[in-house]
Amino acid sequence: MAVKSPCTGVCEFEGRTGYCGECLRTLDEARSWKKMTDHKRHQIINDKPRRIQKLAKATST
Repeated sequence: MAVKSPCTGVCEFEGRTGYCGECLRTLDEARSWKKMTDHKRHQIINDKPRRIQKLAKATST
């Protein structure tokens, strides 16, 4: 089964991490989402907790 895009339609990329504050993907990941394998998509989705921490750390300083 295909992994649904986490996009919320509000792209706000943070400069230090490169992550979108909404879906937590990089610009390259967002652009190539449709071409990715489900395995790669799952890796990105499963990496969400680490990305949240990294984004929080980058925006708090």
